Order: sequence, then structure tokens, then C-alpha cells
Amino acid sequence: MARTKSTKLKEPVRVRFKQLANGSQSIYLDIYKDGKREYEFLKLYLLPELNSKIKAQNSVTLAAAEKIKSERIIELTENEAGLKHTSSRSKMLVTDWMQTFYEMQCRKGLRAPQCFLILKGMLEKYDKKARMKDVDKDYCLGFIDFMRNDYLGQHDRPLAPRTMSKYFGTLCTALNGAVRADIISENPISKISQIDRIKVPESKREYLTIEEIKQLISTDCQVELVKKAFMFGVYCGLRFSDIIALRWGDLSLDNDQWRVAIIMQKTTTPNYLPLSKQAMEWLPDRGKAKDSDKIFADLTSLRNCNYYINKWVKAAGITKHISFHCSRHTFATLMLTLGADLYTTSKLLGHSDVATTQIYAKIINKKKDDAIGLIDKEFGE
Repeated sequence: MARTKSTKLKEPVRVRFKQLANGSQSIYLDIYKDGKREYEFLKLYLLPELNSKIKAQNSVTLAAAEKIKSERIIELTENEAGLKHTSSRSKMLVTDWMQTFYEMQCRKGLRAPQCFLILKGMLEKYDKKARMKDVDKDYCLGFIDFMRNDYLGQHDRPLAPRTMSKYFGTLCTALNGAVRADIISENPISKISQIDRIKVPESKREYLTIEEIKQLISTDCQVELVKKAFMFGVYCGLRFSDIIALRWGDLSLDNDQWRVAIIMQKTTTPNYLPLSKQAMEWLPDRGKAKDSDKIFADLTSLRNCNYYINKWVKAAGITKHISFHCSRHTFATLMLTLGADLYTTSKLLGHSDVATTQIYAKIINKKKDDAIGLIDKEFGE
């Protein structure tokens, strides 16, 4: 009689360990759900077993981790069966979720996770006893009021509207993560009307006109590579972080059209963008560089680049305050000035929302108004 081969079912939740610098191990859950992997840090630790007492303590800690694991498996099973339930994780402190979400972001290698730690400190001052099940529309509106009237930032100063908006957006991201992790059923921020949200004044976006671009081209820069990188940005609209990350292998020729494959550092959004001939002309000489070599490998830091750009701009007789990021603003206004539509310009910039691009359209409309105003000035009484 043939032996039946046993198949071991894969568990959707597994206990994992992360080695810490002090010799301890942090315990976390590796949760596989709906084809995606998530991590939950339990704030439980195994200590180096120097004696029998610590060994016994570690056994208790492991038992606690296994119990939490069993609860998570039950929750996942109930979800798959379509059963309504209140997640036991909804009882966790809001600040504990912020710490867990911060560690998840770090493990994924995402940018700016430090915002989550700062937000955690703000939430501790707002209501350190609040649990995830307490996070509703009133909680979120109260946090807005707290930031406006009670919280003081660096040097004991009130937060600027833009800063408040950034941290409220960070909270929204963390709550969306809690929804995906089945800790809460919905993000209450979605119920807050625009009139109750933090209003951010539009920032002035400095840019170069076509004549000023020509002035810079005809003016020498102390560091030629800085000039090349900046002008490349003017003609493609990439951020400094994206430009310095570019490798020769990211470029490809599609018939007569050069393209660049890039995952934008700020938004982690993949893009496959066309490059104009003008942009390609400002790339440094490749020489014998490999596909894995960075195109602007010898480029200095952003701070140093801005230093040389400032001197270069002054030498060209331009009085505007121009930083490296202004190359991106210049590309956007240049596209719209030359007739590209708002949607196309938005995609070239990698914006996830066309509304972000609309500020450039307002700049162009203002230029049109000023042009019409010249008629009144010339021919008016």
C-alpha cells in the first residue's frame, strides 16, 4: 500500500525574532494575509539566558507570544469566514500602534519614518491613554485642535500650518495601516470635512523663465557637474534624490526615444519617463561606466550643490533665490507654458494627484494676466 505523503499547512502567522545590539531578541509576528506580508512587533523580549531565572522568564515570554499568535490566527480565520468581530488589537494603545507602524515602515525601507516617532510623542501629550478603539472623528478633530492651540514645537513655538498638515497626514497614513491590519474597521479621518481640516497656504514656487535658463546655460558654474545635474533637472523634472540615485542601466532607448525607469524616492512610485534630447545632452560622459554605476556618482551633497548654484545664478545676473529643487518647478512651468496639458505634466512629475500640479497652472494663468495687463499699461490713459 502506497504511503500517503503528508502536507504541512503553512501558518498565516509566525513568531519571529530580531537580534538586538544588547544581546536580547525582540519578538514580532510575521503575518501573511491576502497575499501581503505585515509585521507586528509585540514589545516582548528574550533576554540572554545567563541563569535559570532568566530562562524561566523567557519561557513565559514565549508562551505569551504564542498566545497572541493564536489570537491573530483566529481573527484571520473569522475574517475569511465573513464573521464580524472586534479585533482584540483594537485595545492596544494608539502610541503602541505608532511604534509598531514605525518599525514596519523601517523594515520596508520607506522614507521619513522619523515622522512617526515625532507623531508618537505628540499623541502621548494629547492623550497617552487612548486606545485604537477610541480613535474616532472626535478624537481626530480634538488632535487638530490640540496642535493648533496647545502643542509647542521646537523652541517652544506653535506649529506652522504646513507642519501641522504634515503630522496630520502622517496620522492618516498610520490609521490606514491600522485598517489594513484589521485593528480598526475604518479611518475616521475620511469623515472629516475639508472645512474642518488644516488649511495650508500655498507656497511660492520659484522658477526660471526661458530667458533665464538661457542665461544660466551661457554662464560658467564653478562645479561643472552641478550645472549638468541642475540643467538635467530643468529638462526632466526629477528631484535631487532621484537624480543622484540614477544609474546608467536605468536608461533605455526605445526606437529614437530615450526613457528612464525610476522609483521616485519621495513617493516610492515606479515611473517610466521619456527624456528629451535636451535632457540627454546634459548627462555626463559615460566613458567605461557599467550599468550599475551611478550617473552623477561624484555629485556633492544637496547643501553643497545649492551653494554652487547660488553663486552660479548670481554670476548669471539672476536675482531670484534659486535652489536645486527650483529645476523641478522650472520644468513644470516650462511644460505648461509650451502647451502641455495639466494631466500630462502631472504624470511627468510623478504626482499622484493632479491637484498638486494645479499650483503651476495658477502660475501660468498669472503670467497670462500680467501679459494682458501690459496692454492696459501701454495704451491706457
